[in-house]
Amino acid sequence: MAKKQAKGPIDNRHYDVVVAPHITEKATMLSEHNAVVFKVANDASKPEIKAAVEALFDVTVLNVNTLTQKGKVKRWKGKPYTRSDIKKAIVTLAEGQSIDVTTGI
Repeated sequence: MAKKQAKGPIDNRHYDVVVAPHITEKATMLSEHNAVVFKVANDASKPEIKAAVEALFDVTVLNVNTLTQKGKVKRWKGKPYTRSDIKKAIVTLAEGQSIDVTTGI
């Protein structure tokens, strides 16, 4: 049997990569398929997201899919402004593993 790697200190960059869980009806439906949705930093890559989720939550990540939600144009007091773009990551976990997003990190 292979040895388990010693768990080292968590890099501070991991906290900057994973911003918050994204809790919506669709994200809740994905949890039935061992997937969790996170808001992530706009410059985060898929390997960085995978490393951050594995380090912070001590789970095995199988797949990471990302998407960028463009900010909508809204009006406030008659003047238009644009909301910020948001990058989301759909993280698929190994069978039998889960993350409880309500407890926090």
